[in-house]
Amino acid sequence: MIFAINEINKREDILPNLNLGYRILDSCDDMHASQRSSLVLVNGQFGELCAGAAGPLSPVIIGDAGSGRSMAVLRTLGPFHIPLHMETQRLFHSLHLQVSYFASCNCLSDKKQFPTFLRTMPSDAFQIKAIAKLVNHFKWTWVGAIGGDNDYARFAIQLFLEEASKRDVCVAYTHFYPTAMDKADIMEVTEVIKLSSAKVVVSFSGESELQSILGEFYRQNITDIQLIAGEAWATGKSLWSEFKDVLIGTIGFAIRKADIPGLKAFLGRLRLSDADGFPFIAEFWEETFDCKLNGSRNTHSHGGAVSRKPCTGLESLEEVLSPYSDVSQLRVSYNVYKAVYLIAHALHDMNACVSGNGPFTNETCGDVKRVVPWQLLHYMKRVSFSALGEEVRFDENGDPIASYDLMNWHEGADGSLQLVKVGYYDASLGSENELVINESAIRWHRGQQAPRSVCSESCSPGTRKATRKGEPVCCFDCVPCADGEISNQTDSLDCSRCSLDMWSNQARDQCIPKDVEFLSYYESMGIILTVVSVFGACATAAVSGVFIIFRNTPIVRANNMELSFLLLLFLVLCFLITLTFIGEPTDWSCMIRYTAFGVSFALCISCILAKTVVVLIAFRATLPGSDIMKWFGRAQQRASVFVCTSVQIIICIVWLTTSPPYAEHNTRYQSAKIILECAVGSALGFWCVLGYIGLLACMCFVIAFLARNLPDNFNEAKLITFSMLIFFAVWITFIPTYVSTPGKYTVAVQIFAILASAFGLLSCIFVPKCYVILLKPKKNTKQYLMGKVVK
Repeated sequence: MIFAINEINKREDILPNLNLGYRILDSCDDMHASQRSSLVLVNGQFGELCAGAAGPLSPVIIGDAGSGRSMAVLRTLGPFHIPLHMETQRLFHSLHLQVSYFASCNCLSDKKQFPTFLRTMPSDAFQIKAIAKLVNHFKWTWVGAIGGDNDYARFAIQLFLEEASKRDVCVAYTHFYPTAMDKADIMEVTEVIKLSSAKVVVSFSGESELQSILGEFYRQNITDIQLIAGEAWATGKSLWSEFKDVLIGTIGFAIRKADIPGLKAFLGRLRLSDADGFPFIAEFWEETFDCKLNGSRNTHSHGGAVSRKPCTGLESLEEVLSPYSDVSQLRVSYNVYKAVYLIAHALHDMNACVSGNGPFTNETCGDVKRVVPWQLLHYMKRVSFSALGEEVRFDENGDPIASYDLMNWHEGADGSLQLVKVGYYDASLGSENELVINESAIRWHRGQQAPRSVCSESCSPGTRKATRKGEPVCCFDCVPCADGEISNQTDSLDCSRCSLDMWSNQARDQCIPKDVEFLSYYESMGIILTVVSVFGACATAAVSGVFIIFRNTPIVRANNMELSFLLLLFLVLCFLITLTFIGEPTDWSCMIRYTAFGVSFALCISCILAKTVVVLIAFRATLPGSDIMKWFGRAQQRASVFVCTSVQIIICIVWLTTSPPYAEHNTRYQSAKIILECAVGSALGFWCVLGYIGLLACMCFVIAFLARNLPDNFNEAKLITFSMLIFFAVWITFIPTYVSTPGKYTVAVQIFAILASAFGLLSCIFVPKCYVILLKPKKNTKQYLMGKVVK
């Protein structure tokens, strides 16, 4: 501060012809001392506490370094509106200004509580956001947070909890320890850290507090904890020499440093004469050179009470290597430098104000020789200047634009601490670019890889996160995705459902096309059914050939040869129709298969019905005086077949024109497959086709049953009765099986019913006749059929 003031007083471009003065009081790093010093300052009762140039009281206090002490000073001086000293009252007008260089608590940004507070130290709100982004960057989702029981740590940890929750980072524990810790307090915080599964700990501590905790770490050999340093100790070199085994790899944000030209030389130029009337320098001089100044009361060194030799005045700081002379890490000092320049630039703007263009009532200006604090506050809030190449400006809360260096603690070749910058955070660059990390430059506490600190291991693709009841969101179980759902990212919250034509693979991390299932010619079932169908058609053709060859024999002629040939032809169609049920369905094939099935079976049953009626009428016609056969000749028989089939054709036409069958991609029965099948369209149309075939079959059965006992050695009515019984058995069984059988097996059931029905008709009606024709030719005579042959 003294260096900055001397530098400003020598400049001609800032406050020309005016000099800045100062008073320095010691806060002793203590709340009560800070309050006492501030009250002494504003009352003008300096005594031995003060050092510096004489002159009027300062309208601005630079300090305090700690957030809690700054708040205490602000609350002490703000509400009481005292100064008692007349000169102080005249200058302060019941108000004082405070500029802190190291108080970072976000609470101090509340202008309702602290309207006269500004700072050159960024608010913790930015530091916490940077730390939360850092934690999120390395995917540490399970971290601990510790801090002293003070305003700085409490507000910082509260902000960290809020920022962490926004980034799905869970805080395993928060622990506050007393500022003055005893052995029990140290053991307690150590046990909390040691027993937790979190391997990353964010510490909002001071160096002195942290020293006791690190000592217990060292004693218990706790070396698996990755520490994240708050800015309060991110560059705390005093911790290294004793605890470097614990601190290697520590990473944290530190306020920006600067190289202040001339400061090193200024520090080295201090001489014994500068210690007169300046207790800080006097004490420092005695400790550094282990000597005693005349009249000094400092008689103790770090080792206890000693007798010191008198100082000679020949001592030189230029030859001393100490933290005092190290200007390589000017961070807090740089903030002090900027604080002084802030006040100087505000005073300069006040001094440069032209009356009539001023910012106050009646466009007046402030008087730099009689500074009114609230007027100076107005200028300070609007100051923007360049300090050592950095643009310094403040937001509406009086906070500077945040800028931090990301520091990593390395061990040098000689065992010394090397603070290496491995990234930075700049709030002015926008949320996407404000954090930059050079991962290759980072040395971690254990090994070359970043440590893992998670409550639960990541869920791999194919699973989703399921939060455990009563536990933080970072503690979860990995639940496999359900069938038909996938997750193709790590730590997915939900599984996404595949589209209708896709299905999840076995790993549940990819949607793949569903298997399309239909009864194919190339599978075993399709091949078997095809062979049986062709065999049935060939067998029917063979029977037709037998009937053609033996068409003039009595057994063929006696069983209505024309209707028999028609029936055989239609049975061939029935067998071949089943081939349309095999293969990939299309809209056209679906319409053809159902209508062809309905019409072909209607033709078969119509022919059988006509044959049955002919048998019954033929025996009626043998009665004396009966001429009924002339009403049911060949033309009438053909007409009856046509009429009966026409009804089915009409049903099919109505079905096709209203709601025809169509090819459907069915996923109802098996979600993992697309069953390509024929939907019937109109269920009414489908059941009408089946119902009409059933009606014809019932009529055949009734008439054949009535004619079963007619006198004849080869009564065809009996054969028709048996064939209809088989037909009914097949189709009555078909209905529940058809309804309950899914997929391609539905088609197989349909084909089986058609084939069984066709084979039933062929076997019952024609096989006995072929047996007689081929194997029992002696029975193929008119006499045998008429019952005139006696064995």
